[in-house]
Amino acid sequence: MWLLIVYIVMVVIGDAIAYIIGAAVEKMYSPAVSLPVFLLLFFAVFWLGWILAVRLTAKLGVEN
Repeated sequence: MWLLIVYIVMVVIGDAIAYIIGAAVEKMYSPAVSLPVFLLLFFAVFWLGWILAVRLTAKLGVEN
């Protein structure tokens, strides 16, 4: 259960950061550039969040 909680927290924080970066790119360049940047970061957060959540809960010794 802790693994899912840690994962969800990491995804929410990571997606908020991805949104901020995407919005900044949109203001600096154009919406056509910000969409691929945001989508890349959006899906990378799910992948990286899972890896980090597994490592973090394993390091803390959380089993349930």
